[in-house]
Amino acid sequence: MGIEQIIGLIITLLIMGIGLIGNILPGIPASPLILIAAVAHRLYFGNDSVGNIMLVVLLLLTVFTFVLDYIATMIGAKKFGATWYGIVGAVVGGIVGLFFNIPGIILGPFIGAMLFELISGRTTDEASRAGFGAVIGIVTGTLGQIVLCVIMIILFVFNVLMRSGNSEVIEALLNSPIFPA
Repeated sequence: MGIEQIIGLIITLLIMGIGLIGNILPGIPASPLILIAAVAHRLYFGNDSVGNIMLVVLLLLTVFTFVLDYIATMIGAKKFGATWYGIVGAVVGGIVGLFFNIPGIILGPFIGAMLFELISGRTTDEASRAGFGAVIGIVTGTLGQIVLCVIMIILFVFNVLMRSGNSEVIEALLNSPIFPA
């Protein structure tokens, strides 16, 4: 691996790190940014970069992060007693909340689920439980997205190192205290 490849890998990992932070900060497309960085690395370095099969895996993981986000919100709301109205309200509130930074991302689904439940005729207690469930779902979904993004980055690095002929680096990592036997 030459100096150009090392610098390219470092720059790509920095961009991927920004993507990882995007799971928490609104306005930064988390997993899509990681995927775009991997594709850009592949376009620049060709066969010394990530393989096509791994790019497909990264694409599938990117799609799954979006699915996970919505499913976790819906399941969280449902587990705490939300009806169909509350689930729709949580999704609508989540979308509106994106425009209000981190407080909006948390409060949007809560308020959306609660309002839609109240409109459907549920009590304040039932509606607030549904809103709380939506927030629990969002937190769970965000944690899941962080895990998936870390997995994407690790898969990318391992694949690039293997394809660029640096399998001894991977063997050293696997034999290190980071990965106990």
